[in-house]
Amino acid sequence: MTSVGSPRARRAGLVITAVLASLAMIGPFTIDTVFPGFASMGQDFEVGAPAMQQVTSIYLLSFAVMSILHGPISDTLGRKPVMLTGLALYVLATIGCALSPSLPVLLVFRALQGACAGAATIVSRAVIRDLFSGPEAHRLMSQVMMIFSIAPAVAPVAGGLLLAWGPWPIIFWAMAGYGIAIALATAFVLPETLPREDRHPLRVGPIVSSLLEVARHPAFVRLALATTFIFAGQFVYIVSAPIMVVDLLGKGEQDFWMLFVPLISGMVIGAWLSGRLAGRVDSSVLVDRAVVAALAAAGLNLTLMLTLPALPWAVLGPALLALSVAIAFPVLQLAMLDLFPHHRGAAASLASFASLVFNALLAGAISPLVTGSLSILALSSTVFVMVGAGFWWVHRHLERRVMLD
Repeated sequence: MTSVGSPRARRAGLVITAVLASLAMIGPFTIDTVFPGFASMGQDFEVGAPAMQQVTSIYLLSFAVMSILHGPISDTLGRKPVMLTGLALYVLATIGCALSPSLPVLLVFRALQGACAGAATIVSRAVIRDLFSGPEAHRLMSQVMMIFSIAPAVAPVAGGLLLAWGPWPIIFWAMAGYGIAIALATAFVLPETLPREDRHPLRVGPIVSSLLEVARHPAFVRLALATTFIFAGQFVYIVSAPIMVVDLLGKGEQDFWMLFVPLISGMVIGAWLSGRLAGRVDSSVLVDRAVVAALAAAGLNLTLMLTLPALPWAVLGPALLALSVAIAFPVLQLAMLDLFPHHRGAAASLASFASLVFNALLAGAISPLVTGSLSILALSSTVFVMVGAGFWWVHRHLERRVMLD
């Protein structure tokens, strides 16, 4: 760990923050940019909307499976080698997507995309905790999230604009270009934050042991499940965007901004508030308040969709929910990493794994079932938030008992 006044910490300025945020943005860019192209892709491949949902779910599933390894390997080889290798393979997989002649071939390359993209997204979180601790880490995580939050709003809009310049493969060519640009930035700007003396031997036994140590920790499990389900209340809207915008709201390929601009505005504001409150409000109390706000937003959203299922009300509730989630997210991420100071990579991997597996289920199985109407979609979001809030409050109760004992 680096102190605030050290040379390494001073290098973590605006440029470092921008690079870390760009690494984190690969995930939402890869998911959301292709949404506007689903209709034309489906026509070319002669498949319907349910089949096209697998383009998202297969990416998320492979991302989740490989996420288990990225962090522990970065604990042994260092952060930069893992991120750069992942980015190089990501670019090659993305080019394969652009050249795919059929849906099965596209799904193979989407799986390869997901397997490689996590190296940048997951390991970058460990880099943040390597650089700072306490409120400083909270602020940097919030700053990264503010920039990162813009991606889901920009990505589908960019995808729609790219379609005005050419057929759907142009979207993947643009993704490949982004991957090359961020790989160069990582190579020449980002420092290596894990010293050689702090690395673990590259052996299967220690890697598996570190993962098991993290996975068996009760507090980690509670925090991971709380994060997974609270975030799912928002993420169900992201993965359901093609159906919600086109089918339920009756809009077109250029209209995804109607959902994503309010949604991501809420995320940006929430991340900004989280950073401003770092060190001023106890982190657990901050999450308590954010969870209550998320429950209120979900309840308001459900009420509106039962009574006024149309724009602009259809995006108000998700936006408020995104604001609440963004306040809690940096604190929950750091709390999981802080449980394992010597295995931050492994903790970052498993912290992502739970959310990613459930997000893959959301995209491939749950989303088609809950998008029959705006009210059913809102109800599913509310249920997810309630489950996540339950895990958080159980965690808080048990932590208080430990402190009293």
